[in-house]
Amino acid sequence: MSIDIEPIQRRHITGFREVLDAVARERRYLALTEAPPMSQVRRFVLGNLKSGTAQFVAVEDQRVVGWCDVRPKPRETLRHSGTLGMGVLASHRGQGIGTRLMAATLEAAEANGLNRIELLVRADNEAAIALYRRFGFDTEGTCRRYMQMDGVWFDALLMARLGNK
Repeated sequence: MSIDIEPIQRRHITGFREVLDAVARERRYLALTEAPPMSQVRRFVLGNLKSGTAQFVAVEDQRVVGWCDVRPKPRETLRHSGTLGMGVLASHRGQGIGTRLMAATLEAAEANGLNRIELLVRADNEAAIALYRRFGFDTEGTCRRYMQMDGVWFDALLMARLGNK
């Protein structure tokens, strides 16, 4: 099966939520332990579509298996920057899907005028950190005890990629 990287559309909302929920329930990669209710996810995606936010999905045989988005910050003084979020189903990791999603999403975000893209990643998520570094993200700091999961504290790295503008 081939996997297509596509801008998110209305038809992807349910699949996007399913992937978000699956990754969140792993309790390892996101600050969520489950996806928000469908109404919130629908509002999120429709808002992104309306504003032209860079959000892409990886689709295999009409099934969403991953996503990546860069949400612009709402404040006037921060509109040059956005926050990256992404996830890929466990069954589809290690196949280059994250790389393809990142490439498409970063290109679209920068075309939208974003020249600072930042993210938070758990400090023990070595695969994600390596991916972000390949795309030019640098570590700007450590957020100590950023997250607590099942009684265990985790640090997070603040990483950012600066464009040429």
